[in-house]
Amino acid sequence: MRIQRLTVAFLLPLAFFAPAFAQNPGGQSDPLIHRMVNEITASNLEALVRKMAGYETRHSLSTTKNDRKGIGAARNWVEGELKKYAAASGGRLTVAQDPFVLPPDGRRVNRPVEMRNVVATLKGTDPGDDRVLIVSGHLDSRNSDIMDSTGKAPGANDDASGVAIVMEMARVMAGREFPCTILFMAVQGEEQGLLGARHAADRMKAEKRNVIAMITNDIIGNSLSDETNLRDNTHVRVFSEGVPAAETEEMAKLRKSIFTENDGPARQLARYIKETGERYVDQMTVELVYRNDRFLRGGDHTPFVQAGFTAVRMSEMNENYQQQHQNVRLEKTIQYGDLPEFVDYEYLRKNAAVNLATLANLALAPAVPENVGIVTANLTNKTTLRWEAPQKGAKPAGYHVRMRATSSPTWEKTFFVKETETTLPYSKDNYLFAVQSVDGQGHESLAVIPQPVR
Repeated sequence: MRIQRLTVAFLLPLAFFAPAFAQNPGGQSDPLIHRMVNEITASNLEALVRKMAGYETRHSLSTTKNDRKGIGAARNWVEGELKKYAAASGGRLTVAQDPFVLPPDGRRVNRPVEMRNVVATLKGTDPGDDRVLIVSGHLDSRNSDIMDSTGKAPGANDDASGVAIVMEMARVMAGREFPCTILFMAVQGEEQGLLGARHAADRMKAEKRNVIAMITNDIIGNSLSDETNLRDNTHVRVFSEGVPAAETEEMAKLRKSIFTENDGPARQLARYIKETGERYVDQMTVELVYRNDRFLRGGDHTPFVQAGFTAVRMSEMNENYQQQHQNVRLEKTIQYGDLPEFVDYEYLRKNAAVNLATLANLALAPAVPENVGIVTANLTNKTTLRWEAPQKGAKPAGYHVRMRATSSPTWEKTFFVKETETTLPYSKDNYLFAVQSVDGQGHESLAVIPQPVR
């Protein structure tokens, strides 16, 4: 009897507030996404990595005249494989190389060179949905000497692993329909200064594309640290900027007034990856790292955040520097070099699954709610939020109002409402709030932080 009375006592608060809103655990699981996740295989990823590593070098300044080695042969092979996957898409997946010419820069490009990104575009099925999602890895590789364009540089983990994720996702997703457009990109020139990613970001900005999320995968297939001897295939890092690189003076003023330095768009995408990835991928924890990239280092998401897009980097938990940016050699019984035998392909499979689950869930979700506001007209211990339905794409079935303590890295409570206004019995002094659109199957948009309104 005592246990029964305790149970009733815990249920009373939820019953009391039910007429105004319903607390909802959120995060419904979609069988379609589960099927896609299960179609990713470690053996496919290994075959892709080994093929790319077999081109000897993929240095951005290496040969484009040989069909067995160099960056040119690698680009052509990736394009050809992606075109094979396109056969299942009914014409919706198109593949092309996107060329751009660079002059010598006095740093890492010592002669005029044409580089090419390989881009597969899976066109959305809804003409009224202009959202674009991007997943990328970089095709080029390097040795200890960044200008060595002829020496063996297999680049298995850095970054054939990332390109393999992109390709495997394209293979699995090509035969499915999504309302918005997804770009699968293998970019060139990362090691020479994020050159392919910068070209892509500049192009997206010039074309005014509505890129709502970009994920780059770089150094993401190794599970063993050389120096600490830690082996970890159950964690992956997501790096995200806090204060947006493209923040305007007006945006900075608002951020400082409501203390949302930990709630920029990239942080919301990182939280989304954690929630969605852990929902669909067993024995995987997504670690949120609160910096744009590793200490004093950079990746292909950086040009996108600098252009004002929402972008993050995914990378393995423990890097192995005996295999990274090293000439292939055996030295004092230690094998150096970025060789395919050092990639953990089951770990790579799980990381690919986190990527796929995230992009599929986001692509199937409605667009974000618009004009999300937090009402400040009166001093009160309750919090009123109001917003508008998205103007483009499918209409949401409802909305998730998210809440967390100011010290919490992730959202802690979810309330489902069908209206575009709700009042919660929690003080905005003590909690942070956001709103997501959600469809009837539980696919959520990114979370939108409210701005003060009267």
